[in-house]
Amino acid sequence: MNRRSFLLNSSALGAGWLLNGSSELRASGLAKEKRDWYALFQNPDSQYRPFVRWWWNGDKVTAGEITRELHLLKEAGIGGVEINPIEFPKLADDMGIGSVRWLSDQWIDLVQHACNESISLNMTSDLIVGSGWPFGSEDLKENERAQVLLVFAEKLTGPMIYETSQFNVCQAVDPGVTVKNPLRQPKILSLHLAKDPMGSLDDAIDISDQKENENIRVDIPAGAHVFYAVVRFSSFAQVINGAPGASGSILNHLDKQAVERYLDRMSDTIQNRIGALADYIRAMFHDSMELEGCNWTHDFAEEFKKRCGYDLMPYLPFIMFKVGRLGMVVDENYGAQKSETFREILNRVRFDFEFLKATLLKERFTETYVAWCKKLRVKSRAQAYGRGFFPLESGMEYDIPEGESWTTNYLRHKLGEEMPESDYRRGRGYTMINKYVSSAAHLTGKRMVSCEEMTNTYSMFNATPEFLKLGSDQAVMSGITHSIWSGFNYSPKEAPFPGWIQYGSFYNEKCNWWPYFRLLNDYKARLSSQLLNADPYTDIAILPANYDLWTEYGVQTDPFPEKLNVPYTSLLWEAINKTGGAADYISEIVLEKAVIKSGQITFGKKAYPTLLLPGVKSIGVLSLKKIHEFVGQGGRVYCIDEIPHKSLGLMEKDLRDAEVQDWIKKIQELKNGVFKLLQKPEDDKFLEWYDELRKQEGLPQYLTIEQPNRYFMQNRYMRDDGSEFYFFQNAHRYQSHTTRLQFDRRVVKNRYAWVWDLDSGRRFRLALDEDGGFEHDFGPTESLLVVFDRHRRGEVFKPLPVTGSGIMELDRDWNLELIHGVEHTTSKRSLDTLIDLKDDPDLRNFTGTVVYTKEVNVNTVRNTILNLGNVQGVSELRVNKQLVGIKWYGRRVFDITNRLKPGANEVEVRVVTTMGNYMKTLKDNKVAQYWVNRPGREQEIQSMGLIGPVRLYEV
Repeated sequence: MNRRSFLLNSSALGAGWLLNGSSELRASGLAKEKRDWYALFQNPDSQYRPFVRWWWNGDKVTAGEITRELHLLKEAGIGGVEINPIEFPKLADDMGIGSVRWLSDQWIDLVQHACNESISLNMTSDLIVGSGWPFGSEDLKENERAQVLLVFAEKLTGPMIYETSQFNVCQAVDPGVTVKNPLRQPKILSLHLAKDPMGSLDDAIDISDQKENENIRVDIPAGAHVFYAVVRFSSFAQVINGAPGASGSILNHLDKQAVERYLDRMSDTIQNRIGALADYIRAMFHDSMELEGCNWTHDFAEEFKKRCGYDLMPYLPFIMFKVGRLGMVVDENYGAQKSETFREILNRVRFDFEFLKATLLKERFTETYVAWCKKLRVKSRAQAYGRGFFPLESGMEYDIPEGESWTTNYLRHKLGEEMPESDYRRGRGYTMINKYVSSAAHLTGKRMVSCEEMTNTYSMFNATPEFLKLGSDQAVMSGITHSIWSGFNYSPKEAPFPGWIQYGSFYNEKCNWWPYFRLLNDYKARLSSQLLNADPYTDIAILPANYDLWTEYGVQTDPFPEKLNVPYTSLLWEAINKTGGAADYISEIVLEKAVIKSGQITFGKKAYPTLLLPGVKSIGVLSLKKIHEFVGQGGRVYCIDEIPHKSLGLMEKDLRDAEVQDWIKKIQELKNGVFKLLQKPEDDKFLEWYDELRKQEGLPQYLTIEQPNRYFMQNRYMRDDGSEFYFFQNAHRYQSHTTRLQFDRRVVKNRYAWVWDLDSGRRFRLALDEDGGFEHDFGPTESLLVVFDRHRRGEVFKPLPVTGSGIMELDRDWNLELIHGVEHTTSKRSLDTLIDLKDDPDLRNFTGTVVYTKEVNVNTVRNTILNLGNVQGVSELRVNKQLVGIKWYGRRVFDITNRLKPGANEVEVRVVTTMGNYMKTLKDNKVAQYWVNRPGREQEIQSMGLIGPVRLYEV
């Protein structure tokens, strides 16, 4: 079978895969029904509340502690848990508590207890498959364990006799995995001697007749050569952070029978003891598929020959790179140099290799997993990416596709302080994979797009509710609709401070801001109650050059690819978003199955009149035929940097290259539509570049943003009843942004604009000007939910002004009471003038609640505002012993008119601080030091307290 037939007939491209039963389109969301959306907003059901990834540390769990922690979470406003067994933290004190083995009767009983207790609390439970990542177990048979191919290459200069051994070769390529497997078994599959440089396969001699020899001896002719060995390791890696019973070898996800046996063993063992899993859990979940470079299975070479039409093995040594942990490439020029012609051939073979691997993972793992969940009558929830998966299409299979967002990642970037266009990763709360995940959901009509938020390995004790909100709101901008906080640690109350800690922010009752955690969860619940009952509006399609990436560099580890061929791809959707539009990613597989209708690419409910091709060099003929039809009907296509000019894969490459070029010519000759080549901005200023392009080309825009800004983002959502809403965010931690927003007249016509307050659950009528717009000063980290419906009457939206008349400066003469959050001591202090606590040697290491008090005298009271200025921490204001309010993010501006009286008044400001500064001082606490002072990951000293300027004024 040639490659063209493979592409047409492979189930990876079958319509049944992408259009998998329209009756399932709402499988992961919430049933379409006529509801009072505002009533739901005021009192969201528990399913809309954030869930937590519940680390069952070492499976050292008891029924009593499970019950206690579930009640703790319920009180904090959490709606559900993901039960996630994981290896016990290496530095924590387990207090002699034993582990319960995964899938043992006792473990199953505890899972049942947790689920039953959740149900009694009107909470939801999900359950992870296995433990750690990627999943496996200690009792997998050898033929069920993951395999990897690695290449060894040694440069030699002849004439000489080269001698080595199987042991030396295998030792040289011993897999650089996260957790080495003592059961790993190497086997040399092939040996070659190649000239250096190489111009074709003719420059290599197959010497595989020596592959079984204990000692290998090769006569090297005169000149430069490279000795190649391809080595297969079975059982090559162990589960990362696996709990007892589910650690051991990684499962071979490329083996359908092994996957089926593993999954059935898990479900059968549980259900044989407690009955149907569907009675207890919503979904089975698997984490991101970081397969440690797994790239082989027993029949891979056979499948390659059958599907691609030629033998892989002669090319195999030369398409491989030297790799390290997670399969990441450490030397892409490993081995002999190749001529340009030969490199092009190898690149095409590499694409066929990667495409087949992704196809097998789809057929043998993804489809098997989804079918298993359906058989169990539970939802399939997954982070359907990692290394080697189709980044878009894999997410289309699952009921609940999931992305992830980080407070800080390995870049140690400054979330809310930087968002450069020179590096698509820095300063973003979302990861690059989120747009693929949400686009997959949009294309298949799913509204539930969950997210592992806010994963944290650098600033665990310095994350605040404001910081979490900032990153979580950014995740919403990337298409997320429901939050799974990562992660809440199972940690007995009596565990030594700070408790049992895995990855994630310090969601813990011992955290200073835990009593205020519910405010964040209420905010998120109100937002999700609307997101999960609407469809995001997108009308621009972006086709990333992922196949070129696979061709040139091989697959990458998502969501943190080590190298991208077109690193500005995500900057495109960001620029579209920040100028009042919205885009989805598509793929060639999606494009080929789309229907062209009225000059739009339609797929399911989605329709795109505009297509962007960023840096796409190679493309399939079927895709070009569809683009030809699209442009012929008036569609618009913009190629950036490259016009596609060649085909993919090796078979019949010259014929298919000619077809590609012929179809490009036909497209360019069309009189209708647009097919243009654009050059990306040389200075990486994509926001300005796209804004100008939008104006010149009349590209889709449903919202006019008068002052586009890199930190200002928006999304539009459509409800089934014809109403719609917009979510706005200023993603800067410290700077405000004033802009005018003007809606399309079709949005405003016969509708009324409302601000639905995500903090209070109230709504306010938003007055628009005659052009259908309004101006707003967005404070730092401020978000705004604007709803258009037919409701008419209500209180007018009047945000509190940040300044006024008769300003009284209140920065001087404050009394402080410092209530220590860990040591439970109290001390007093006075300040002549307000300061950042980190600037005072006696205060910088404090953690807990600082109570600021001051007497304020006023002559009269009318429309009086108190602006606390810069506050680092959660703030709670009382005037004359009466609570005014709590502000945990953004501006700390309060209307105190109803609490103030003529004469003397007591003003009390409680500020709850972070914990990181204090944790750095605990030199004898190994857990604390690991998270705040680890070499290379030292946490910075944080600002804390009421900094000001504090001002009282009238409006």
